[in-house]
Amino acid sequence: MLLTEEQKMVLDIFEEMKNEGHEQVIFNYDKATGLKSIVAIHDTTLGPALGGCRMWDYESTGEALRDVLRLSKGMTYKCGVSGVTYGGGKAVIIGDPKSEKSDELFQAFGSFIETLKGRFYTGTDVGTVGMDFVSASKQTSYLVGLPEEYGGSGNSAVITAFGVWKAIKATAKEIFGTDSLKDRQIAVQGLGKVGRFLVGHLHEEGAKLIVTDIFEENVIEVREQYPDIETVEPLDIYSVECDIFSPNALGAVINDITIPKLNCLGVAGAANNVLAEERHGDMLHQKGILYAPDYVANAGGLIQVADELHDYSKDRAFKNASMIYDILGKIYKISKTHDIPTYKAANILVEEKIEKISRIQSKYTG
Repeated sequence: MLLTEEQKMVLDIFEEMKNEGHEQVIFNYDKATGLKSIVAIHDTTLGPALGGCRMWDYESTGEALRDVLRLSKGMTYKCGVSGVTYGGGKAVIIGDPKSEKSDELFQAFGSFIETLKGRFYTGTDVGTVGMDFVSASKQTSYLVGLPEEYGGSGNSAVITAFGVWKAIKATAKEIFGTDSLKDRQIAVQGLGKVGRFLVGHLHEEGAKLIVTDIFEENVIEVREQYPDIETVEPLDIYSVECDIFSPNALGAVINDITIPKLNCLGVAGAANNVLAEERHGDMLHQKGILYAPDYVANAGGLIQVADELHDYSKDRAFKNASMIYDILGKIYKISKTHDIPTYKAANILVEEKIEKISRIQSKYTG
């Protein structure tokens, strides 16, 4: 019997973990609720793993596994570059978030997280909301991002959008010599949790906006709030002429098909794993398109929930999120100095930090 690449990956999971540096991958099935969930813990050098829980109607277990592995590794780098004392992890729930959610399902998920005894903290991501984790909190306390009325720090999309706005400004500064976005043409893909707040920041600063979303209701809501923005069909967003393209939906949107269509000078958005493969970062560099590494640009939400685990301060969280601007400045400088793609420059910063922390731990903890 011939196996697909995804089937091979499931069967060769230890080889995959070895290649990508993962510490643990835990599968959970709950008979009572039908919960099918995977947690991937990538690296805990900096501290316990931290990462959101995504609920998605994956076509296969292999697709879900590939997603959680990619996302958890991305969280290691995001934590490292953000200066928080946590490592990288991620959870996925296989199921339709519009029809398969229940209080019992998320209680079962909470029980699963409890078994990890603090090696992994989780909260909202694509397909999940704060109230889902209110259900989960009945079974575990290893959660972040709960609604404010339930003791959490509230909607992390607000600070994520703030951080992406700062990333776009830093990108504009590198390209144009000024970070003003007035009259800059910005193409925004995705008007969900983060995208609509980002549009607010960009519109207030006077940017000219072209937006799209696969869900028509999101486009209608944003258009009603900002009647002067331009809208296009989802597949047309890649080819619109703009200064900066901002992907704020699902990942892998920078790929062999879309890169030839891009008509922009920079890419900066909230989506995770924007590059389908690392070589697509090389392709952007070769084309002269400045890329704000996704795990830097979208780190605001992580900064908020990490702060929540240390007596949350909103002012402190937003102050730390504003540093995304400065971090990108350092990355762009490394990229320019060594003529390397920005994703490689960002990785250098993180990997050097993890290596130094590892040596400190070895020296002082025996």
